[in-house]
Parts: sequence; C-alpha cells; structure tokens
Amino acid sequence: MKRKGLMVLPFALWAIIFILVPLGLIAWYGITVEEPVAYTEITLEDGTPAFRLEDGTVQTQEPWQKKAVISFQNFKRMVEPTYLRLLIRSLKIALLTTLICLILGYPVALILTGKDFKHPTLWLMLIILPMWMNFLLRTYSWMSILENSGILNSWITALRNAVPAIDQWFTARGVGNKIIFLYNENAVILGMVYNYLSFMIMPIYTVIEKIDKSLLEAAADLGASPSKSFIRVTLPYSLPGVLEGITMVFVPAVTTFVISQLMGGGKVPLIGDIIQNQFGKSSDWHFGSSLSLLVMVVVLAFMGGLQQIDKDEEPQKEVRIF
Repeated sequence: MKRKGLMVLPFALWAIIFILVPLGLIAWYGITVEEPVAYTEITLEDGTPAFRLEDGTVQTQEPWQKKAVISFQNFKRMVEPTYLRLLIRSLKIALLTTLICLILGYPVALILTGKDFKHPTLWLMLIILPMWMNFLLRTYSWMSILENSGILNSWITALRNAVPAIDQWFTARGVGNKIIFLYNENAVILGMVYNYLSFMIMPIYTVIEKIDKSLLEAAADLGASPSKSFIRVTLPYSLPGVLEGITMVFVPAVTTFVISQLMGGGKVPLIGDIIQNQFGKSSDWHFGSSLSLLVMVVVLAFMGGLQQIDKDEEPQKEVRIF
C-alpha cells in the first residue's frame, strides 16, 4: 500500500504544481479586485505632511500600494453585452470550425482505413507533418497565400488578364482587381480548420481502425448494403473517436487568439483576444481571470454534454441489420 502511494506521489506533486496551483491563482484573481490602500493625512511634529496607513505605519510619500479585496465586480462586468457578444461569436466560430473539421475529417479517416487503400501510414504522416512545424509559421504561410498581393490573388489576376470573359464575370459582380480574403470571419475559420483538422482525423482513424472487421463481414453476409453497414456498424462504433475529435478541435478553437489576431487582423476579436489583452496590455489580471473562469465553465459544460452523449449512445456489441 505504501509502495503504491509512493508511485502516485510524483503525479500528485505534478498535479498540485501545474494544475491546482494555477487554477487556485486564477480563481483568486477572478474573485478579487485591487483597491488603493486607505490612509489618513497627518502632520508630524516638525510640520512635515505624512500619511498613516491602515496598519499604523507612517510614510511621507503619498501611498501607491493596492490591496486585493474580494468582490464580484468582475463577474458583473463580464456579463455586459460587449463581452457576451464576443463569447457568442467565439462559440459560433468554434462550432463552425468543429463542424467543418468533422465533415472533412471523417471521410478522410474512413478512406484511410479502407481495406483497398494503399500506404495509409504514408498518408497519415503527410497529415501529421504540418503539426511538426511551428504554429505561427503555418498561420503566416496562409497569410502569404491570401493577402492582397499574395499567391492566390496573383493567380486570379493572371487568369483575368488571360481570359477576358472571366474578368467580365468578376467585374459584373462588383469584384475589384484584388479580392479580400483576409481580415474577416471566413479567414479566421479557414485558419482554424487548417490548424486543427488533423486533431479530428487522428482519433476517428484510430477508432475505426480498431473496429472488428468480422462485424462488417457479418453485416454483408446478412445482406446489408455498404451504406447500411456503415450506418449500423461503422458509425456507432466510431462515435467515441468522433466525440474525442470534437473535443480536441472545439476546446482550442474557442480559446484561440493567435489565429484571430493574424488572419482576422484585429477585426474579428474573440474572447481569447480579450483575455490575452487583459493579461498583456491592460495588465488587469483580475478581470482576465474572471473571463478565463467563464470560458472554463463553458468548455467543461460542453465536454460534460459530450460525455453524456457517449454514455447514451454506447453501441451494443452486436450487429443489427433490420
């Protein structure tokens, strides 16, 4: 028993230092605000003006110290319409990103696990390879493609110059010489999908790859068509991977700030941008912590809902064709 306790000790220390302590600090900052220390102006015996603090100390310079006071002022502030709109926009973009990644990622995972597909390991490596590159570098590469003088606009301009009919088609629809691809919600969603798509593909691929192929053979023997086999066997058994992929995409998407700052150009602020600004430029750690707690509650509620779905939809270990 003591030996097991000693084996758990390293993880317990790690959890305390890197999980509980940071969460405790965020919670403390979130429920407190900084207020100036109260003082009283006095005059010393030699006529020098001075200031007496609450603790009884006396100093000749006007006090600049502040103290943390428990208050719900930050929570009242974060439910203002401005911040609620930012939270709703962040949730909307994160959900759209997750949905697009699911629509694109599930077929890719299904194709990679096909029995006739050759060299799936090579293709998986090509999918994972961008993740080995720096996150900022990947985002900047898309900016170089989509900017006004970027690769995509250069190709479109060359095509319009070469084919007058295409140029007339663009002109009739009010499109100028340069198409603005960046600095809008669509660009932010594109950046998120590109950076997080592999997070959707990998868990789905892993789960589908582990499905017992004899189940599909049994479904075929019982007269099930490929589409019915997919609906009755593959889809239910792949649900855990789908839910894991949704979690892995939604959580970073709802809290991101780098992609929105770069590809949104500051025109599409998300809740992550506001939190980063509070800890950076504004130096208001208390309000930033309150917003962080709000986002954490939303994410935990989302993950709790996914876990409930996973429990309710747990597939039976049998093939039902009819």
